[in-house]
Amino acid sequence: MVTVENGTAVKLRGNPDQPYTRGALCVKVNRYLEHTRADDRILYPMRRTGPKGSGQFERITWDEALDEISVRLRGVVEEHGGEAIWPYLGTGTLGYLQGCEGVAGRRFWNMLGASKHWLNICSAAGSTGLRRTNGTAAGMDPENFALSKLILLWGTNTLTSGHHLWKFIQDARANGAHVVAIDPIRTRTADQADEHLAIRPGTDAALALGLLNVVLAEGAQDEEFLAEHTEGWEEFRQEILSHPVERVAEITGIPAESVHRLGMRLAHTRPTGIRATHGLQRHKGGGTALRTIAAIPGVTGDWRHPGGGVAFSTSDHVRLAIDTRDDLLAKPVRTRVMSKLASQLDDVKCLWVYAANPVGSTPDANAIRRQLEREDLFTVVMEQFPTDTVDYADIVLPATMQTEHHDLHAGYGHMYLLWNEAAVEPPGECLSTTETFRRLAAHMGMTEPSLFDSDLELAEQLLSSGHPSLEGITLDRLRKEGWVRMNYPKPFAPFAEGFPTPSGRLRFPPAGQAYVPSHTASAGRSAYPLTLVTPASHLFLNTTFGNNPELRRRAKDPVVLVNPADAAARGLRAGQRVRVHNDGGAFLADVEISDRVAPGVVASPKGRWPKLSPGGANPNAVVAERDGDMGRGPGFHDNLVELSPVS
Repeated sequence: MVTVENGTAVKLRGNPDQPYTRGALCVKVNRYLEHTRADDRILYPMRRTGPKGSGQFERITWDEALDEISVRLRGVVEEHGGEAIWPYLGTGTLGYLQGCEGVAGRRFWNMLGASKHWLNICSAAGSTGLRRTNGTAAGMDPENFALSKLILLWGTNTLTSGHHLWKFIQDARANGAHVVAIDPIRTRTADQADEHLAIRPGTDAALALGLLNVVLAEGAQDEEFLAEHTEGWEEFRQEILSHPVERVAEITGIPAESVHRLGMRLAHTRPTGIRATHGLQRHKGGGTALRTIAAIPGVTGDWRHPGGGVAFSTSDHVRLAIDTRDDLLAKPVRTRVMSKLASQLDDVKCLWVYAANPVGSTPDANAIRRQLEREDLFTVVMEQFPTDTVDYADIVLPATMQTEHHDLHAGYGHMYLLWNEAAVEPPGECLSTTETFRRLAAHMGMTEPSLFDSDLELAEQLLSSGHPSLEGITLDRLRKEGWVRMNYPKPFAPFAEGFPTPSGRLRFPPAGQAYVPSHTASAGRSAYPLTLVTPASHLFLNTTFGNNPELRRRAKDPVVLVNPADAAARGLRAGQRVRVHNDGGAFLADVEISDRVAPGVVASPKGRWPKLSPGGANPNAVVAERDGDMGRGPGFHDNLVELSPVS
């Protein structure tokens, strides 16, 4: 809720009537209005005047920017074909109008025959794994955690990366629920849980099998649910039996007694709710990990109970009519992979970056910089602030922020549609994503009517799918009420009567496909014996807010958490600056000696702008361009490194 006085937004607060947020804002957003007025806000189109990477620009008019862009785009299409254009869209906004959920700008790019963009960097592996088991990546209504009696927070730091859920967990605890955090790091969420299991990174699927081994030993499997609603049970049962507690303890690094104790709780506690998020699927076996975790409530029958099951994302519950007009393509085009930016830029002649900061957030950061330095690569960046990626642009276009444009949202952690009304006029000459592409299409002489649909027309189209979940939800209603719950029951047990698979049954992983070891399984046996994980920062949202002075002050300099045993073995002391490195690259960080990480594991939070960090610190310098097992998911948490002192 934004309070506006004389055309200026003067107050931002949460809506206490919203059932999921209950009026709370996170530390990142509390200063959002201040952020919109920051001194470094990009307010006008700019053209590069210095070397690529220098960040040297001059102000130009929108007409000048659109003239140059139009000429360059036509030239690329004529000489190299449309596929030499890569529209690189990130998750800077998840809106269905301005952001990645609705694939903003895709109609325009289809007119040019540009490459498609596979936005795999966040959740592709886990979503694919869940769909292979359940037929959908959707699962529990997160509000139903209030009904759970056992809650597994698996690879998720709820108090940092989704604190609204914590209210429902507190409701469950008030009714006697037991909360377990499963995480390589003892996070602030793990501190508040009843129990913390410090799992070895990338071994989550093995733990799932070990817990189910105890369930079988107790005879606690739901035979009726297995018979009526699953397939492949006998094969999967053998896989479970081949993972006894002792073997799983060796794989995961969790003491056998802890695995057994949690297995006993799982066997005898209904309903059990599992919150599993993005961190645990960012390694070689990430898709399989979610696939196997999703099988747990299939064995225990928790899917039949409100408060039971797995919550990864609610996005697949959203059934909007997204029409990117692929019929405008003259022929099929190549799909380029977001996390493979460095290696797939070789034949690209125009890179158009929006709602993304790949220099700060994408694997193999050093190789990306080398590619962006190419003089034959015409780079346009639509941005709000001068990120590291902006420094390499040929043309920079000023973008609006949330208070300045219309958008339709459906968060991936709740069951509501939300309307974002523009509260104030954009500052300077900032334009929304939709308006930028409308103006560019007109400037290039395009006449296809759908390219010029207004934001309200686009929103009406999105709501026109006819799916029962949208019954009664109109744009007028959304604009008046602000948010509306989609038409799903409350409480909601999505798979109590079956699954959206061809057979209508949950599909257990086939024999030998329930656990895929990560690349870090060889830790301790190479020149790089430490496994690096890069969790979300409490103060930044990926690299959004990475330039906010107050949040940067509170975050201090980059640190790497090191277990006391690993620090002693290397003669490291607290506060000492070290080089975190492997064959791919290096970054600098200060040592924080802590038992929050186990021996053999080090952690350094993501989200900083390299150019605002000592030595250009960027953990993605040591992250290889490596595909996961499903969805081509990236391997951010699948890295082996060493630490060396910096004099």
